[in-house]
Amino acid sequence: MYINSSNITLPEDNNTIVWKYLDLSKFLDMLMSQQLFMSRSDKFEDQYEGTFSEPTFEEIKKIAANNPKFLDYYKSHREKVVISSWHINEYESFAMWQIFTKNNEGLAIQSTIGRLKEALRPENRIEQYIGNVNYIDYKKEYIPFDDTFFPFLFKRKSFQYEREVRIISDVSAQNISVNEGLKINVDLNQLIEKIYIHPKSENWYKKLVIELVSKLDFKIEIEKSDLESDILI
Repeated sequence: MYINSSNITLPEDNNTIVWKYLDLSKFLDMLMSQQLFMSRSDKFEDQYEGTFSEPTFEEIKKIAANNPKFLDYYKSHREKVVISSWHINEYESFAMWQIFTKNNEGLAIQSTIGRLKEALRPENRIEQYIGNVNYIDYKKEYIPFDDTFFPFLFKRKSFQYEREVRIISDVSAQNISVNEGLKINVDLNQLIEKIYIHPKSENWYKKLVIELVSKLDFKIEIEKSDLESDILI
């Protein structure tokens, strides 16, 4: 269930559009399980995930000099934090198609901040928070550590193009096994406003996705991306 935190910022407008780009197998797994996969934070490609900037780390080292367990906690905590990443954009992103779909058979889920909040209601095992990612210079800028989620809501400036908002959970207090990540219960009809088919996909692929979604009894609007539509001149 979504929990509001005054420490974590996110767009004030619940109608802010967000996207998730993924391949067909992951999408079908989501539909069949009616769950959203959240990846363990230390399994992301970026090795800096859940770590601190240099100014913050210097401060933490001073604290850890008299309390070694303080630093050990932050090192191990990455294994207990899980994340679902979404891209904020009013429109589709050509770059996101290129980066997050491996072939011409990917698709994109369109949702909103408000829909994310409501869709998380069925999950009652762990709490979910939603927050904007802040992009900073890790050599110069400070990451506060008075909230345990803060290290997971900052990234290096080289990732600014992601314009990321995150669903984030800490499973430290629960007896839950986390390998690559875990699945949480969601209301998919609430989560998914529309599905866009890869702009370079063939027509048969769109028909296949429509048929599969229908057979699983979901009423979701599906259309092919027009990023590759014919030019007018």
